[in-house]
Amino acid sequence: MTYETPQDAEDAYYDALESGDAEAMSRVWGDEDGIACLLPMTPMAIGAQVPLLWRTLFEQGGRFDLEVRHFGWIENGDLAIHLVEERVVAAPGAQVPPPIYATNVFRRDTDGWRLVLHQNSPTPPPPPGMAGDGSTAVA
Repeated sequence: MTYETPQDAEDAYYDALESGDAEAMSRVWGDEDGIACLLPMTPMAIGAQVPLLWRTLFEQGGRFDLEVRHFGWIENGDLAIHLVEERVVAAPGAQVPPPIYATNVFRRDTDGWRLVLHQNSPTPPPPPGMAGDGSTAVA
């Protein structure tokens, strides 16, 4: 599969994430040993560990329905960095967890654009004295 733009590769990544498709996820990633994925509460996966990480997550029932909002793109030649917010789409009436912030790095090679790094982290807790919605807490 060829991804003509970094956005095409990113769309394929999130489609694979949502469908829990390990094969589709593997096609999004670059082939070189230098790929890496760092998810909360998991060790960093490097190289051949990346597809193994996703296969394991999907086999354990991991499915992720996310809304993705872009904060910015940094693109220069054969390298692209996308800064995004990932929000879990919760079932009606369910509590929506805080967003996760992610960095997706893509590299263009002879076969098009591929993901070479995905790193995400949960939203940090609010500073002392601040409620979770950004308003000042009242004692």
